[in-house]
Amino acid sequence: MLIKKVGIIANIAKEKSAACTAELRDWMVARGLDVYLEEGIAAKIGAAPGVERGKLGSLIDLLVVFGGDGTILRTARLVKDRDVPIVGINLGVFGYLTEVNLGEMYSALEVILAGEFQIEKRMMLDVEIKGDEEAPREGTVLNDVVINRGNLSRIIELETTVDDRYLTTFKADGLIIATPTGSTAYSLAAGGPIVFPELYSIIINPICPHTLTNRPIILPEKAEIKVTLRTLEEGATVNLDGQVSYTVRSGDTITIRKSSCITKLISSPNRGYLEILRTKLKWGGSQTVAAGKRQDADGTQHP
Repeated sequence: MLIKKVGIIANIAKEKSAACTAELRDWMVARGLDVYLEEGIAAKIGAAPGVERGKLGSLIDLLVVFGGDGTILRTARLVKDRDVPIVGINLGVFGYLTEVNLGEMYSALEVILAGEFQIEKRMMLDVEIKGDEEAPREGTVLNDVVINRGNLSRIIELETTVDDRYLTTFKADGLIIATPTGSTAYSLAAGGPIVFPELYSIIINPICPHTLTNRPIILPEKAEIKVTLRTLEEGATVNLDGQVSYTVRSGDTITIRKSSCITKLISSPNRGYLEILRTKLKWGGSQTVAAGKRQDADGTQHP
């Protein structure tokens, strides 16, 4: 893949975003690349006019995103209809999706611009919310759809079907429907499984269920999930990727299915997913595993 046109989006709330964007723009221009800045960061560094977010994806071969996972989630929805690979530069704290650390940005981009990179095709979900009194509300997510009790003080009842077959009525604080990418987000905190992100499947995970035998379920990618709110009081909410929120009433239905859109994330040239997972979750402390033996930080090996 020949990369000649690069777009840059940055979370302007991050302290380093302006300086990093300006430096990267100059670095890329010096290499003969056309660089397009999203209008928010363009104004921040005094390089206006920039490009509207909605138009950026149609102009570029590669999209560089400065920020954290939240910035990647917003960007994924923005370019979901475009065949644009995304490379995330981590300016946040945790950063499962922003795989490239700031200190290795230029060395990683040298590899990427040379065409020596791998793309992970991440599954997305389409969401449709239907009620009696208004037009359906729709959205697409990379991480998850979360139905929760909102400002209600008690548990909610969520009648759930899979492919029009009744599963159960969850009595819980809420329900998470997640992609494999979202398995390390809210679903993980709620006791859900970690699913390798390139697998295509759908996770249903109840939040604090009243029935303790309600456990997370992994469904095939083609499953269509329909959730109907059966709680009489108003106030339950549906959150898309934790960034877009809708209020739902009793009888409203939320339908979730695999999207025809995907998110293309460029893998870090310096580390694989298992290393990222191990690092972020702090598995094993200072110990590493080599040649079937446990090795401490001081080099001592144990059988």
